[in-house]
Amino acid sequence: MTCHVTGQRDSTMGLTSALGSVLFVLGLSGICTGFVQENCTNYKLQFERIYSVPGDMAMLNSTLVSPDVFNFTTVPYNITWYDSKTGQEMSNQTGRILVKEETLWFLNVTLDDNGEYVTIVRTPFRCYRQATKLIVDSLTGECGRPRKVDQTLMNGVADTLSCPLKDYMSKLDSYNISSSIKWYKGCEHIVDGTGKYSYRDMTTLMIQRVEPQNNGSYTCTLTFTLGGITGSVSETIDARIREVYSLVPQVREPASEIIKAEIGSSFSKRCLVFVPGVGKPFVSILWIARDKFIRNTQPSDRVYTSQTSFNIQDVPDKGAWLERLLIISELREEDFHINYTCRSYSSRGHPEGYFTLLPADLDGKLYDAYVAYPQRCAVGFSKEVETFALHTLPQVLEKACGYKLFIAGRDCLPGHAVVDSVEENIQASRRLLLVYTASTFTSKRHTSSTSSNNNNHLSKNSNNNENSESKTDDSSSSMSFNGSDEVYQDTRQQLECMAAMHRALVEGSLKVRKQTC
Repeated sequence: MTCHVTGQRDSTMGLTSALGSVLFVLGLSGICTGFVQENCTNYKLQFERIYSVPGDMAMLNSTLVSPDVFNFTTVPYNITWYDSKTGQEMSNQTGRILVKEETLWFLNVTLDDNGEYVTIVRTPFRCYRQATKLIVDSLTGECGRPRKVDQTLMNGVADTLSCPLKDYMSKLDSYNISSSIKWYKGCEHIVDGTGKYSYRDMTTLMIQRVEPQNNGSYTCTLTFTLGGITGSVSETIDARIREVYSLVPQVREPASEIIKAEIGSSFSKRCLVFVPGVGKPFVSILWIARDKFIRNTQPSDRVYTSQTSFNIQDVPDKGAWLERLLIISELREEDFHINYTCRSYSSRGHPEGYFTLLPADLDGKLYDAYVAYPQRCAVGFSKEVETFALHTLPQVLEKACGYKLFIAGRDCLPGHAVVDSVEENIQASRRLLLVYTASTFTSKRHTSSTSSNNNNHLSKNSNNNENSESKTDDSSSSMSFNGSDEVYQDTRQQLECMAAMHRALVEGSLKVRKQTC
């Protein structure tokens, strides 16, 4: 029996003496008579079993060539495979056996190949032993392997099956040998791209939308040529449908917000995530600031997060709400002008949301701006102005820019006196934002019983009660918004203008900005 010495030598390092190498080569002549007599470090039987069927190819790998066993990059070594039933060394057999260092290939498996195969790795001074078991099952007529790998498919969503032959593909790639794969459901070949099935890559079968009928057995078959023999190896998956699934998480809060807070105050902000699906999702939530995770969860820390809480809902959409708070017990200067990001982690993706924390102005004002615009029944009123003031401005200034506005048509308290409301809220604002149209200042003046303008006059009507009065306008009077001949005074608009002029021109405590629509 001839022993073949393989391995690597590092001539530059000189870690192995010439004498050791000579003894290694000479010693093999007495060792190669069998592996039973050798006192090798025994790594016993590998936990992983190799399953095959007659006619398939099978690959057995030794795990001894590993840095956990010896320094194989600098120490020369020899690998030999043995059949434990006969104790004889395994050698290449055309069309049957191929030995490639730590890998033993069966090119055409038979029932007689069932058994344990031993690897011995020898170095100049030591040897290591390991057994690998090949289990050959007889075919029963069923399409696929008798022993199946269990995988789950999530009902109602797109899902994938993974072919368990990745180790074979990786080994063939290391040999620069090409291979091809086919998928089968039961005995029926699944053509790539037909129906709702598609091959995502060499190892994955995609099902566009899983339904109960997708339950069953799937087989992936890998075909390749090795040692002059074209053969294949197959693996069967027992796919079971389950209802528990999770889709891509949706970060609802924060949502690109700008938040103002005062230095020295406490602060908290929640991260709110909705995960569409059924059952408890496997999703984690983490807060990030300055590219570092905030991992503290103890209230004794100045900056910390709460534990993640979740609630399941069935309507209107099935899913789970997850929430985690970011808490800062006392704000400091270093906490401002940075982004705080909440990122969700799941197998479906890692969406995130953020907010920016800015210091609040310390002038005691409640609002950044008081928004004044012509009210209904007032000169200059238009639907466009109202829409701009009540909808467009809040969308831009509040939601996008983080400003806080007081808008008369939106924020007035019911029953609150107009005079008090105008005075108090202008005083609580840093500036006045006056919204008007081109017609606001070109319309005719209001009709009024106290006006001295000759355009309007009072007349007695002899046909009515002598205490009754009627208003008449000349042909140049302004029309009201509802088509009548009357235009009413806007008490709020007058008060807003007077209060704003006083604070802007006399006190100098208010800035005025105009916005033309």
